[in-house]
Amino acid sequence: MTEPMTLRARVQGPLKEVRQALTDPAVMRIWLAEHAEVELPGRFGFWGRTTPEGDAPHQRLVHADERTVRFSWLLDGEETTTEFTLEEESADVTVVTVSQTHWDFQDVITGKSIRGVLQTYWCQALANLAEHFEGRELTPRADYTSAEMRAEVTIDASPSDVFDSLIDSEKVTRWFGFPIEIEPYVGGRFAMGGLANDPNPAKVLELDPGRRFSLGWGGGTGVGTWELEGSGGKTRLTLVQSGFDGERPPYAAWGGILAGVAELRRYHEVPGWRPVIMA
Repeated sequence: MTEPMTLRARVQGPLKEVRQALTDPAVMRIWLAEHAEVELPGRFGFWGRTTPEGDAPHQRLVHADERTVRFSWLLDGEETTTEFTLEEESADVTVVTVSQTHWDFQDVITGKSIRGVLQTYWCQALANLAEHFEGRELTPRADYTSAEMRAEVTIDASPSDVFDSLIDSEKVTRWFGFPIEIEPYVGGRFAMGGLANDPNPAKVLELDPGRRFSLGWGGGTGVGTWELEGSGGKTRLTLVQSGFDGERPPYAAWGGILAGVAELRRYHEVPGWRPVIMA
């Protein structure tokens, strides 16, 4: 088995309150899942459309104390282990670490197992946990029951500024947290990891400045579209990912896009912005 996947996030809240958010079902329904039922030390579960294999709660609490919550999670027939650990950075800032076993990057590429979504799933969850504590509107989460992704967010910035941050390679790389190189014209390439490292880049299908940007993803399947509409100095951004294999939608990628959108909003709106997910 590979080493556990680990993510760290900075949350603007006291350790005690962040710890409560990990086990309070009412708060969990805000940042984590559609449904949650917790009654320590026994029952601990969350499920719903925005949870992988969320037809029912498949979790079992293993350990909980003032700084740690650990549970097993049955996914694709394997019992995985998820652990949250908390560290006090200051009286009002808590560093949250998520450790997740049974995650393999090959499952991201092939889509063979739902466990391939776990990295971007937890990125979405941590972003929403941070947003919750800052009193911000949460970013929509991926729906693991749908063959299409659709999400709408409002960004407190003009359409021209938001559009520029979607097609400028340096800016996209900054808020997305991963190198992306874009040739900003119709027919241009959109390369994850950079043009030298992506043998199958996406292709720019449409580019209407300040209004619309669409990509044909590598491999000839699926189209991603970003539509922008301005009002009162703000931008309504609508994202649609469609045309993929309905039997194996790229949920891991969609989770990554939505986690990125959370940072895109923060990039434009939060003074002194720095990413939620720590390097």
